[in-house]
Amino acid sequence: MKEVFTIKEAVQKIEYFCSYQERCHEEVVAKLRIMKMDSDEIDQIMVHLIASNFLNEERFASSFARGKHRIKHWGKIRISNELKFKKISQTLINSALRKITPEEYLETFHTLSERHWDSIRETNIIKKRKKFCDYMLRRGFESNIVYDKVKELEALAHG
Repeated sequence: MKEVFTIKEAVQKIEYFCSYQERCHEEVVAKLRIMKMDSDEIDQIMVHLIASNFLNEERFASSFARGKHRIKHWGKIRISNELKFKKISQTLINSALRKITPEEYLETFHTLSERHWDSIRETNIIKKRKKFCDYMLRRGFESNIVYDKVKELEALAHG
């Protein structure tokens, strides 16, 4: 049975959806489409959500960037790509990334890289270096800091 929602019911449901976690416009529109709302209804509901501050892409971008950095230990490149994929503007992406302090960013980078380097059980140094760099680049850290770090870690290993 297909559930049909009035605008009022859809608004209540979507306000709850937005209240327990920051959402981007795209996620909300997708959810409203699943709820079988038409384009006019979606527009009307989106206007309401933005006006009522249930939906704020700047807040979403900042929360997403902070969370993915602190919890998943993602670098700025990966965060930026994921936000672009969610159709967040470059201006909001830049603003969100500026909220991660350079100190916090580098501390996360160093902690993650040292832990990962120590966890790689590879005796061939070239293979170990490749595994390390691939992992850190997949996490979205900038290649220049990754390559500098691998040199530093190798130097320490060969003291």
